[in-house]
Amino acid sequence: MADNKPTYYLTTPIYYPSGKLHIGNSYTTIACDAEARFKRLMGYDVEFLTGTDEHGLKIEEKAAELGKDPQAYVDEMAAGIKDLWKLLEISNTNFIRTTDDYHEAAVQQIFEQLLAQGDIYLGEYEGWYSVSDEEYFTETQLAEVYKDENGKTIGGKAPSGHDVELVKEESYFFKMSKYADWLLDYYKQHPDFIQPAARMNEMINNFIKPGLEDLAVSRTTFNWGVKVKSNPKHVIYVWIDALTNYITALGYGSNDDSKFKKYWPGTHMVGKEIVRFHTIYWPIMLHALGLELPKQVFGHGWLLMKDGKMSKSKGNVIYPETLVARYGLDAMRYYLLRAMPYGNDGIFTPEDFVDKVNYDLANDLGNLLNRTIAMINKYEGGKVTVDSTASTEFDADLEKTATDVIAEFKELMDDMHFADALKAVWKLIARANKYIDETEPWVLAKDDSKKDVLSAVMGNLAKSLRVIAGLLQPTMTHAPVEMLRQLGVKDTSLDIKNLTFNSFPAGAVVVEKGTPIFPRLDTEQEVAFIQDKMTADEKKKGRAAMEEAKKAAQTNAEEDADGKKPIRIDVFDKVELKVAQVKAVGHVEGADKLLKFQLDDGSEDGRQILSGIAEWYPEPEVLLNKKVLIVANLKPRKMRGEMSQGMIMSAEHDGVVTVVTVPDSLVNGSGVE
Repeated sequence: MADNKPTYYLTTPIYYPSGKLHIGNSYTTIACDAEARFKRLMGYDVEFLTGTDEHGLKIEEKAAELGKDPQAYVDEMAAGIKDLWKLLEISNTNFIRTTDDYHEAAVQQIFEQLLAQGDIYLGEYEGWYSVSDEEYFTETQLAEVYKDENGKTIGGKAPSGHDVELVKEESYFFKMSKYADWLLDYYKQHPDFIQPAARMNEMINNFIKPGLEDLAVSRTTFNWGVKVKSNPKHVIYVWIDALTNYITALGYGSNDDSKFKKYWPGTHMVGKEIVRFHTIYWPIMLHALGLELPKQVFGHGWLLMKDGKMSKSKGNVIYPETLVARYGLDAMRYYLLRAMPYGNDGIFTPEDFVDKVNYDLANDLGNLLNRTIAMINKYEGGKVTVDSTASTEFDADLEKTATDVIAEFKELMDDMHFADALKAVWKLIARANKYIDETEPWVLAKDDSKKDVLSAVMGNLAKSLRVIAGLLQPTMTHAPVEMLRQLGVKDTSLDIKNLTFNSFPAGAVVVEKGTPIFPRLDTEQEVAFIQDKMTADEKKKGRAAMEEAKKAAQTNAEEDADGKKPIRIDVFDKVELKVAQVKAVGHVEGADKLLKFQLDDGSEDGRQILSGIAEWYPEPEVLLNKKVLIVANLKPRKMRGEMSQGMIMSAEHDGVVTVVTVPDSLVNGSGVE
């Protein structure tokens, strides 16, 4: 019964309905859906919220541009987003719109409470405002400043690249500065509050330590929003209106707050660009209201294209409806969750998408299922034997792999390491495929004395597939059900909490002829299809922009814009790059920034490398068994008493460092040309 279950409350950000959502926007909701499904399969009573943020000047202007009433415009956009979530089979239990009457009433009540207790005061704001970002900036915060002939600032661009305009108006302010020391102390007492941990350092160093300024929380220059009850010429500014949705959706501020009492506090997942609002402004607002803070805030990276962020002007946008219609929902859900490394940016390319469908889904998973079903029919008359006492020397390792993967998967999903959780499942898939090659069922079938052994081998493969299907349930909504159906398992919704290798039901009979769950794609044809669908109406403009960017990059390299002189090819040839596999990794005692790696580089003894990337890998174990690139011919040197024999290659973007990993198929010690 639900009342006896532990509760879990999970939220996406509420989406701004100013345009059509692309696959980058969809990632957050799919990731939250996978987590919500996982928690339900672990026995939790899950409340899962998503919704739309429908107020503000940008919406008012967009509606006017289209000749529509703002409410009619957001009604249409919200309906489209709901339809998209249905297409993606998002299992949210609630959907909030900030134009909902109950939300607006609660926001007004919250504002008046904060005003009455002195946390909000009336003043005057003068500064630069970006309509697109819905954010205020000081002149020093602008990425670009425009001045007239007299040197007076007349405009500029926000860090996002959007234009700003000078705003001077009466405004209410929230006393954020009053709570800066409290917030720092809260971070210290709750080191896991912001994930990944590097995001917390960013909040502290970039926003709190330089001085937390009071926040303007009302506007008088537009009307589309929630009015301040005691001073209706003011519209409550977006962040109080938007952030409070997480509690008003549960009934906070209404006559029935039973859901709030049951489910709060919750866990928020947001994109890294709005971590600041969720980990600085939102905690302070909650504290001022006397409420508990969220359990955690996860700030994931962006899904980028090779030429940067998705943008219609670049002609590089791909929409989820396109991929689902062509390749099915599971392929898209799998790709997004596997392509996004924890906390860091992922890069979408048509080639990578097609490769993951072909190699991971069609070859690895699909072939394992197809071969198993075919062999059980051929050798066992379709019946799955699960109680055989016969065995092979490979059985114990297969079962251990399955048991270890189940435990690893649960731990990784609890921590929202979706890509790594899927990678763990693929360990079992790889082990089961190897098990077929080791046991050689086609050879066993020729020896009547090995009949029981053959039955046991077929049973172990069926058990492995059942575990795989069970673990894939949170991420894929169709393939696991079909896998279990083909295996003859009637219960097609498996409890992950109690999932074990040996819990395959007795008496199962597989289907007479298995159907491939992921047909193999024609790489060239499908890559061309996806490229053609990347915002076709903007493609010419986008290609021109990409060509211009490419030329600019070449020019910058030649002109030594970053201060690094160009080198000749004969100099570069002296650098020896090799593939190596991480066998052990941990912190260096007494050195906060250093990680110590033990690597298999194909040599007899391997090598040790120290790398100053601990800040970006607070849980360095995520790098275990990954294959990386190393500079192998650097002169060894001592660091903190430890020898470092080379360098691990990494990439840096927006201040976040990510270790460069390579496919598992590459041989340890192989050179990189």
